[in-house]
Amino acid sequence: MQNLARNLIPAAFFLLSLGANPQTMKTDHWSPTQLLERATHLRQLAAQGEGAASETLETYPHHYTMLAFRSKDGSGELHQNFADLFYILDGHVTLLTGGEVVDARTTAPGEVRGPSVKGGTAQELKAGDVVHIPANTPHQMLVAAGDTVTYFVVKIQENQ
Repeated sequence: MQNLARNLIPAAFFLLSLGANPQTMKTDHWSPTQLLERATHLRQLAAQGEGAASETLETYPHHYTMLAFRSKDGSGELHQNFADLFYILDGHVTLLTGGEVVDARTTAPGEVRGPSVKGGTAQELKAGDVVHIPANTPHQMLVAAGDTVTYFVVKIQENQ
């Protein structure tokens, strides 16, 4: 029995350090209406800035959630360690995936940006659509003049 306790206690502490204790995790719920209401201030920030604004909603052990609004094209980007899962709440956007980030530069650890994506595949996205973009995949959002897009994002750690 003493050997069992000697092995289980370190294993339990190891699992806790990994964030594997579901009793301490809270459940989060947002309706599309709540998210769109919350995005009102992002629309205002985007109008005062460069046409885009986002905020982190919650952070978890291996992923985090965001809310984003865009009224202008985004830059080309690639996340080396995180996949993106987008749920389009409102609006319309063209998503380019694949190809390569033009004039790529590292802007933060694991984050690559450039002015655009060259050679990607275009997909039209509208409210209700969901798209998964794997880690290490170049992508860019293109917003037509007069259009906007509001979307919920799950950033999922795929690589370390």
